[in-house]
Amino acid sequence: MKLSTNQQEASNLQRRVMTMVLLNAFATPLMLSATNVALPAIGENFSLSAVVLSWIPLSYLMASAMFILIFGRIADGMGRKKLFLLGTTAVIVTSIFTALSINGAMVIAGRFLQGVSAAMLYATQMAIVSSVFPQEQRGKAIGMVVATVYVGLATGPLLGGIATDLLGWRANFLLHVPLAIAVLLLGLTQVSEEWYGEAGDFDLPGGILFATTIACLCLAASFFPKMLSLPFLLLFVSGLMFFTRYALRKEHPIWDIRLFFNNPIFTRSCGASMIMYTATYANTVLVSLYLQQIKAMSASMAGLILMTQPATMAILSPAAGSLSDRVEPRILATIGMALTTVGLFFLGLLDSESAVWTVVITLLATGIGFSLFSS
Repeated sequence: MKLSTNQQEASNLQRRVMTMVLLNAFATPLMLSATNVALPAIGENFSLSAVVLSWIPLSYLMASAMFILIFGRIADGMGRKKLFLLGTTAVIVTSIFTALSINGAMVIAGRFLQGVSAAMLYATQMAIVSSVFPQEQRGKAIGMVVATVYVGLATGPLLGGIATDLLGWRANFLLHVPLAIAVLLLGLTQVSEEWYGEAGDFDLPGGILFATTIACLCLAASFFPKMLSLPFLLLFVSGLMFFTRYALRKEHPIWDIRLFFNNPIFTRSCGASMIMYTATYANTVLVSLYLQQIKAMSASMAGLILMTQPATMAILSPAAGSLSDRVEPRILATIGMALTTVGLFFLGLLDSESAVWTVVITLLATGIGFSLFSS
């Protein structure tokens, strides 16, 4: 069947946009996961403690969480593609800055700025896809983006390990830069359209309050169990309570938390997701340190083993998604949490005498569990 001119133009636009978005969907998680393999080398280079090292991944995630809502609202008025390309440019600049770090503080600052840059991409990536594809094609397109994210997460540890062994830890912060440059060129030369969201007031006070509350939570967690964590914890609780009251009274808050009060299933699902991500994300950091410092493995070998969990998720998530159409999703999610719990329990039993295959099996279990849960 021959497509009309308008249909052909729409199809060409979708193809160009998907190429741009998928390249970014691979590059951004690559930037996130490759760094974890380099942590022992960075710690040795700058004589950093384990707590300070933990701030290298934490600062990135903290910045992303602090600014994603703000950038999502800015993108609606500024234009989603404009902010997407601005974020891509910022990723390139901040990655080079981080690679040139002369001390641990500069690495952490660079990772924070990378997180701010990535928040621009997280806030616009799916929105652009949703703007380009009609409803009947949107699910498939979003599924492709999610699968590509998992591939990036799975590939990062291996590529990061190889880069660390051959070129040093600084190369880990540059692995994704060629892809980011390709994304930028595609967006500037091949995608001329722009997409906007619904017009409305920008809730700047709410955005600042939300970002500050998230920062207090991360600072409290990083200083725990020292007494210094207590004031930050109190500030977090106070900020959370104040933000809740503020958002409930605001007509168009930056985050409409009324959803949590009006939809119990949504609230419980978000709570379960928070528990799962909190429990599992530390795996990549702790297992990387364990394999390289306790088991004396090379960075590339450690990266190969660390691929187990995200690779399992990338392979099984599509099948788990199809299974969730036939089996009650609540049952699959519960089974997934149970498998992840078992995997985490055995990871907690690792010591210097543990066999490497034990690590692989436990990461495999958590990967299967997360595949069932996330889908």
